[in-house]
Amino acid sequence: MSAIQYEKNADNIVILTLDSPNQSANTMNADFRVALEDSVSKLQADAEISGIIFRSAKKTFFAGGDLDELIQAEPDHATTFFNMIEEMKAKLRYIETRGIPVVAALNGTALGGGWELALGCHYRIALNDVKAKFGLPEVTLGLLPGGGGVVRMVRLLGLQNAFPFLMEGKQFGVDKAKSLGLIHDTAESEQELLDKAIAWIKANPISQQPFDVKGYKIPGGDPKTPAVAQMLAIAPAMLRDKTKGCYPAPEAIMAAAVEGAQVDVDTALTIESRYFTYLATSQISKNMIGTFWHGLNAIKSGASRPKDITKWKATKVGVLGAGMMGAGIAYATASKGIQVVLKDVTLENAEKGKAYSQKLLDKKVSQGRLTAEKRDQVLSLITATANAADLQGCDLIIEAVFENPELKAKVTQEAESYLVNDGIMASNTSTLPITELAKASKDDSHFIGLHFFSPVDKMQLVEIIKGKNTSAETLAKAYDYVQQIGKTPIVVNDSRGFFTSRVFGTFVQEGLRLLAEGVHPAKIEMAALKAGMPVGPLAIQDEVSLTLSEHVANETRKALLAEGKDLPRSGADDVIETMIHQFQRKGKAAGAGFYDYPENGKKHLWHGLNHWKKDTDSSEQEMIDRFLFVQALDTLRCFEEGVLESVVDANVGSIFGIGFAPWTGGALQFLNQYGLEKALIRANTLQVKYGERFKAPQLLIDKAHAGEKIA
Repeated sequence: MSAIQYEKNADNIVILTLDSPNQSANTMNADFRVALEDSVSKLQADAEISGIIFRSAKKTFFAGGDLDELIQAEPDHATTFFNMIEEMKAKLRYIETRGIPVVAALNGTALGGGWELALGCHYRIALNDVKAKFGLPEVTLGLLPGGGGVVRMVRLLGLQNAFPFLMEGKQFGVDKAKSLGLIHDTAESEQELLDKAIAWIKANPISQQPFDVKGYKIPGGDPKTPAVAQMLAIAPAMLRDKTKGCYPAPEAIMAAAVEGAQVDVDTALTIESRYFTYLATSQISKNMIGTFWHGLNAIKSGASRPKDITKWKATKVGVLGAGMMGAGIAYATASKGIQVVLKDVTLENAEKGKAYSQKLLDKKVSQGRLTAEKRDQVLSLITATANAADLQGCDLIIEAVFENPELKAKVTQEAESYLVNDGIMASNTSTLPITELAKASKDDSHFIGLHFFSPVDKMQLVEIIKGKNTSAETLAKAYDYVQQIGKTPIVVNDSRGFFTSRVFGTFVQEGLRLLAEGVHPAKIEMAALKAGMPVGPLAIQDEVSLTLSEHVANETRKALLAEGKDLPRSGADDVIETMIHQFQRKGKAAGAGFYDYPENGKKHLWHGLNHWKKDTDSSEQEMIDRFLFVQALDTLRCFEEGVLESVVDANVGSIFGIGFAPWTGGALQFLNQYGLEKALIRANTLQVKYGERFKAPQLLIDKAHAGEKIA
């Protein structure tokens, strides 16, 4: 079966129905390219055609490029890849320039290559569907729109207006597309969509793209226009400040857009193809496609969920503790239509927690993203209480109280008697071993860890921690709940700090060690940003609070001592102790940490950090390597020790939970793409210079010697 069904009606209008075989969505794969060539051959052989309509037989219009194909594009095949892209674009350009009207009948979402196909039509009609999304998200996968998207968006919107959609991958709905002039009309049904397309063709027998009309000027002007030239003089520097040089895709998009705006359409399309080939054959796009597409899709399809257990839905969720985490969990749950009981020791505290949801919802209403009626519906689902009996009938209770084992045991025992039969009890701890916490439960097979990240309303990841006796049914229910509230679950086994908190700690501590060694604090923060981390270690330590880090370190030392083990002190411990007890600087919440926080100004590094300043020969690249390797090697240790069971969970969890450099595709993919033999040599060098934390795990040694990847 062809990916494009060719049909000519009584009015000599050709209807090209997109229907990729063996797929739920249309993509620009080999089947599509063959079908497009066949369709264009038929069009070229028929002089009687009065118009062309693109429509879809799928639930959506077109999903985009075939990422399974794109991830295989290698530098050695760059010329072949470039020629393939150019040939496909030439076929679409033939349709666009034939002189007869071409309409896109958009029955739903059109992203990436699908939106590019629509942009190649003279007229676009969309089904009036609030769920439909349009746009060019390729940049989020390390790519650029290589099917004409850069060229056509710039010519239709102008450089400045097109940049957010191209360089940030911003998606938009039907109403926004209409306001931009990118959608010309809407329809209420698929039949009306087709009828309107036919009517427009009959009313416009001769048609071409506006930018193919002689004398057409790009909105806002081309790069030689003074206002545009002024903007472009600073745009590359502003972009580099955002990307820190880690992401070639936004820079390639800007270059393709600006260069393409100075030449004719066909030359611009070729320039775009060159940049697309450069990105598609690069390692960074492979890292990002592997994790942000294949990895996330594997998690969505339940890769780490126990098989053969019936899908489950939470109907009433109890949250113990209405502080920042508990309030956030209540909001995330209620906003998905689930009843929530938010309990604290006093009704006043519980109401404060509920007010957090009110604040977030009010903001959405003021932005026009939510109706007042919907806000009130969500708030009505949250019951604020100080009475444990209100938890009666909960099928899931999550405790989110202070990180104290005795307190957690007390609230667990008080609450779980109100659970329904087979209900589950969860702890939102970030470091305390779940198996130990589960001892307070009357049935530890129904006890599990659900580690949310702050702020809960923004952070997508939830780390699910299995205790020693957690049942497969409990794990499946926890996985289903996390997906029910629209978040991304990873599954780990129990240990102190689990995966994310443990590895995150290595990043922060490395920054503190560098400070203790005498490196200038501004150089430390910049090296972390250039590594691809979203925030520097000193800034993030301020957010976490120095006192909390000291408390966790002391508790860990105490627990290890009870096991006959030791946690040696480091330069990082000395820095924390000095900051708290000598300088009385405890972090952002206390108003002073590694940074000063002036009331009416931007935060800035505290001048007193000169206390540690001395001459050091640590280069920026050396610091970048230390930040990335200390986390990647500890992630591999987690995998080797069985804390992590899957590479996908490791990569997705490291990016979404820790903020590990997204350009790498995740902590384990960083080692794979670095080359395991080279990574082993680098780890050995770092170990000799800086200590055992850089010691290569045996798994790295074995895989490097076998010439295999970590998989």
